[in-house]
Amino acid sequence: MKSKKRVLTAVILAFVFLVTSFGTILAEESADKPANIDSLPRNETLYFNGMQWGPIVSFNPLSSSNNNVWLFGQGDAAIVLMYETLYMYNMNDGKLYPLLADGDYEQDGNVFTIKIKKAAHWSDGEPLTAHDVVYSYKLNAEMQTNMAEAMDWIDEIEAIDNYTVQITAKEEGFNPYKIVEYFPKMYILPEHQMSKLVERNDGDPAKVKEDPNEDIVTSGPYLRYFDDTTRVIAIRDDNYWGQDESMWGKLPAPKYLAHMLFSDNNAGSVAFQQGEVDVSQQFIPQVWTLWEEGLPVSTYLDEEPYYIGGVIPMIAYNMNREGLDDPVIRRAIAMSVDYEQIGEAAMSGYTLPIEACLMNQTEPEQKLYRQEDIKDLQWTGLQTDEANELLDEAGYVDSDGDGIREKDGENLSFKIECPNGWTDWNATCEIVAAAGKEIGIEISTYFPEYHVYSEDIMGGNFDMVMVMYSGSSYVSPWMRIYQTLYSNYGANQDAEQVFFNYGRFTNDEVDELIDKIPTMSEEEQIDAYTRINEIYLEEVPTFPCMYRPNSWHTVNESVWTNFPEADDGRNIPPQVLVCGYSIAGLYDLELVNP
Repeated sequence: MKSKKRVLTAVILAFVFLVTSFGTILAEESADKPANIDSLPRNETLYFNGMQWGPIVSFNPLSSSNNNVWLFGQGDAAIVLMYETLYMYNMNDGKLYPLLADGDYEQDGNVFTIKIKKAAHWSDGEPLTAHDVVYSYKLNAEMQTNMAEAMDWIDEIEAIDNYTVQITAKEEGFNPYKIVEYFPKMYILPEHQMSKLVERNDGDPAKVKEDPNEDIVTSGPYLRYFDDTTRVIAIRDDNYWGQDESMWGKLPAPKYLAHMLFSDNNAGSVAFQQGEVDVSQQFIPQVWTLWEEGLPVSTYLDEEPYYIGGVIPMIAYNMNREGLDDPVIRRAIAMSVDYEQIGEAAMSGYTLPIEACLMNQTEPEQKLYRQEDIKDLQWTGLQTDEANELLDEAGYVDSDGDGIREKDGENLSFKIECPNGWTDWNATCEIVAAAGKEIGIEISTYFPEYHVYSEDIMGGNFDMVMVMYSGSSYVSPWMRIYQTLYSNYGANQDAEQVFFNYGRFTNDEVDELIDKIPTMSEEEQIDAYTRINEIYLEEVPTFPCMYRPNSWHTVNESVWTNFPEADDGRNIPPQVLVCGYSIAGLYDLELVNP
């Protein structure tokens, strides 16, 4: 029984909160609370796993330590179950779909105008207006949140009237991508409620972000209901504004969304296979064996790679390391790697064959460069003879017969690093190390704890390191290239710490093209992206290893069916029914036995 269904980047957490249909805290004796929280009506409840791995510590969307990832994830396609964004990103077609916004945004030079749906209102019944949008942008900047950068590119944001927002971007360094980037990921917050939170904490950013926000007011289709150390439960808001004809025109099918908290992957997998979990965000090796065994399990794609690649994990070279400062060595290593083995051993076959370039295999990105122009520069892997020839011609020889080539009398010996316990990355690094041995380059593996790894990459304390930059977003592939190659993004040679471009690659032509792409025509962009990929393949500052899904959208259809799948005509992306436009799938679900 192999159909396609989607998964969600789930979430689950701590503390018991009970909410009315307008989002206020319920009393213990409330009739809305099930008599037995452990026995939610199965025909009204959609169960998730694999997104939330610990109890919730806060319902504050401003908190920098907020682990509420299933309900409050502000990524390229933000989770919009409770707080909502102006637009929803769809990774299938690369487009934005209006949510709180009423229609497409208008752009006139550096001025952006957005209308707000008049039907939108908060869970306490108050109207949601343009003033809330303005407040949200400014509040994030004042509180120094991870969304604060949005205001760095804005000269002025104002409410022209109750339902019209106007954003005037800064003229110097004008970049429309850095304005539109936040439309699908900036949560719009209720000024009338959040201002009280700020006031009771004296406007102190540290105190504000520590506030648990127990009097939460939201605009999305689900409300806080219950959470403890074993699960997080949201209940549908039957007064949700989105049932208006200007939006969905109805309510989502499940009354309850429950994210279960399991001690490990195995426990979560067992629950999923037994039909106790409907949508799994966990990595499941050899998923095809489940439907071969007769289980009603499906993935978004019927065949390999079963999932849609969203991010591109890659190996980055430290451009300041002796030996690795030579593109010959960097290219020789990249062309020697067994990428097919990485796909099977590290990814269980859940990846398309890797292409040596900076572009994802999604349709929106593939049309933005000329593949034929870079073909002669690309490597395919397992090209050990060619790699050895390159190294020989460059004068790197094994003069003492120990199996390792030398440079100026010193062995070509490097260390490759990634976090301990990241099994797919660990396996990839071992495969790269084995490839080095075949061409006379010694590569040892190093798997520290994550905090050590993080310090190493930001401080440039590495030879080779596995990293992952921006995945599929409305501003892809520009953002991925920006983070990978841009030398002016806090990533210059002299910086003590960098947050992107960890290898500290510099190229003036690449920087200039990155600066200009956001204001280019599509035809000009094709030229620019093609040229950037040419330089990338000549210089080899990194090399891609796999296409990893944004989420492992695997579903069990024993209770619910009609999950989104590829080519079903609905264009709903495989992002776990909660991220961006994937939430549209919640409105189409049907019971197997109504």
